[in-house]
Amino acid sequence: MEINLISDTVTKPSNEMINYMINCEVGDDVFKEDPTVNKLEEKVAKMFNMEKALFFPSGTMTNQTAIKINTNPGDQLICSKTAHVYNYEGGGVSFNSGVSCKLIDKERGFFSAADVVKTINPPDFYHSPKTSLVCVENTTNKGGGACWELSELKKIKYVCEENNLKYHLDGARIWNAVVKKNQDFSEYGSLFDTISVCLSKGLGCPVGSLLLCSEEDFQEAIRIRKVFGGGMRQSGYLAACGIYALENNIQRLSDDHHRAKEIEKVLKGLEFITKVEEVETNIIIFEIHEKFSSENFINHLRKEAVKLIGMGDNKLRLVTHMDYTQNHHDHFLDLLRNISL
Repeated sequence: MEINLISDTVTKPSNEMINYMINCEVGDDVFKEDPTVNKLEEKVAKMFNMEKALFFPSGTMTNQTAIKINTNPGDQLICSKTAHVYNYEGGGVSFNSGVSCKLIDKERGFFSAADVVKTINPPDFYHSPKTSLVCVENTTNKGGGACWELSELKKIKYVCEENNLKYHLDGARIWNAVVKKNQDFSEYGSLFDTISVCLSKGLGCPVGSLLLCSEEDFQEAIRIRKVFGGGMRQSGYLAACGIYALENNIQRLSDDHHRAKEIEKVLKGLEFITKVEEVETNIIIFEIHEKFSSENFINHLRKEAVKLIGMGDNKLRLVTHMDYTQNHHDHFLDLLRNISL
């Protein structure tokens, strides 16, 4: 059997999701006349108790739109050194918004309110960029799917309010954090000016993300989405997948978390593994002993029909997801226990 652990984006829509999609009603979403898109947007806005939500083709476009809404050219945003908006969005921060990034270098993509205070440029010092936005990522991708504590996010919110800064959440995997921490989505809606959420990570959708925001920002987001080329027509077929996923696939994320935790336990027992990041959700990051190469490890598993990716410096990543079944899991654990490099 083939086992793909590269990402939780590799999943394919289930038959039930496809049937739901086929039977949905569609219209032209550029004119806001697609009833299924409108239903999805209203559903997600209600979940987070925010005024509006806007459907996008990708999480990158959603984040980039939020950054453009919350900044002006020449401004600077604060984020983690490992943040997706800095590392994996093609330099869009500078290309799309003319904004630079002030990076905080702390473990697993976390930082504190005190770190933010120290990182804000003095507003009256015109030689440095104007700090205007703080971006947080939950769960942290390069941090191994780690979850922020709401208490710290609230402290950062206070700093933002005191310093007239906007506050954005890259919530690509917020579903995982909420399930793991037993939280309510509205707790995040009360903290952030803008939130991006992704339907194709963890929830099994083929494509799609949403931006949550105020009514005022919603009107600007529609314009920016158009500028970025993100207007779609009968996108209700994609939105229908999102509706199905939100109603059926959130709580099952705990299965992914449980399997990831079991993989962590097996990896920690292998002599050629030097470190395994603590697993909270569905991402496992681990390091191979320097006398072995991550490339050899990847190639060895590829011969066993298992796919994963390297992160450099002999680090590797595995991601569990809904297409990674219990049969896959049992087989993969046996492969790990019997591996010989």
